[in-house]
Amino acid sequence: MNDNTFWQRHPLAIIVLAQLCGTSLWFSVNGVGLSLAHDLGFSEVDLGRLTLAVQAGFISGTLFIATTGLADRFRASRIFAASCLLGALVNAGFILTAAHFPLAVLLRFVTGLCLAGIYPLGMKLVIGWTPRHTGAALSWLVGMLTLGTALPHLLRGSTLGMPWEWPLLGASLLALLGGAMVHALGDGPHLPPPAGRVRLSEGLAALGEGRFRAVAGGYFGHCWELYAFWMLTPFLVHREIERLLASSDLVAWLSFSIIALGLVGCVGGGLVSRRLGSLWVARWALTASGAICLAYPLLTWASPGFLLVLLFLWGLTVIADSPQFSALAAATAPRERVGSTLAVMNAVGFALTIPAIWLTTSLWAMQGTWVLWWLLPGPILGLWALRRLADPASPTPAPLRQE
Repeated sequence: MNDNTFWQRHPLAIIVLAQLCGTSLWFSVNGVGLSLAHDLGFSEVDLGRLTLAVQAGFISGTLFIATTGLADRFRASRIFAASCLLGALVNAGFILTAAHFPLAVLLRFVTGLCLAGIYPLGMKLVIGWTPRHTGAALSWLVGMLTLGTALPHLLRGSTLGMPWEWPLLGASLLALLGGAMVHALGDGPHLPPPAGRVRLSEGLAALGEGRFRAVAGGYFGHCWELYAFWMLTPFLVHREIERLLASSDLVAWLSFSIIALGLVGCVGGGLVSRRLGSLWVARWALTASGAICLAYPLLTWASPGFLLVLLFLWGLTVIADSPQFSALAAATAPRERVGSTLAVMNAVGFALTIPAIWLTTSLWAMQGTWVLWWLLPGPILGLWALRRLADPASPTPAPLRQE
């Protein structure tokens, strides 16, 4: 017995709580977006650019990890902890630079770089500590990513009437806590020892296998829809709150609730995946969120209460497939390069979030809710990519023909 006994008895709980704290940095600025618009004159396009900077930083970071083999050469817990520390400092630094937009964009880019050492490494830590029922375990991890994304809205809702700087400082403190937790936990016993330097082509090697290519295609379609929806959630909520003639203070609370409900979708999907398989959950979640995306602009005549319920359902389903895609990818990736392979898949998927966010935030003022149809190619193409794939957990999986 040693001082780490408690931590090692509950590794999944430690990792997912640390993920919650660390990923609160992701949308920390979006949580105070309305305040920035009021105090500094930020427009929807400005907020979109700040979000795009985070996404671009995350993509650059994951490509760096994949190119250098960082995720497979060094202890994941140390990379995670260092990324939380740097991310917390940079996020707090945004407070001093928000009025200088180019510098603010740069700091959000660096925040994205730090997140590349938190999210993919969190997945590797889960695989290292809980190799069984990976889909269910990753559902908790992605659920906490979702809750972490929603957390800035909660921080803003709980500090209404106070300066917008407070929620940002709160996110930085949470990131420091998350890094400390993972540093105390360390790496799991179920991963191979650190590997040497790898080439990017090795991280891409899994794309040569038909099953992994199909899973990646589904994941890419999911990414196109997900982050643009999260970005638009406060705008959509604000529209319905105005129609209700209710206080705008509700926007932060409702935005948090809609995004945070994805935690239930992730965990519920993980439980279902243990019986019906990850692929079944991924397909049905992608179908449900795509159906809501199609229907929402056609139903804008409906009551605000009904449309808010629809947004809650969308928040529930839009992320439920993500951990199952990660589990399917981990099952088909080369085990000795699982960190690099997942990093490359993340990089490509998040690259697709950039045009989706840019399109929807740029066209929101002109098209209103009709911009949601720009997200439809994601679910449609994702389902098309999965059309011939059989779940590896099924009794008689049918092989996917190589092309």
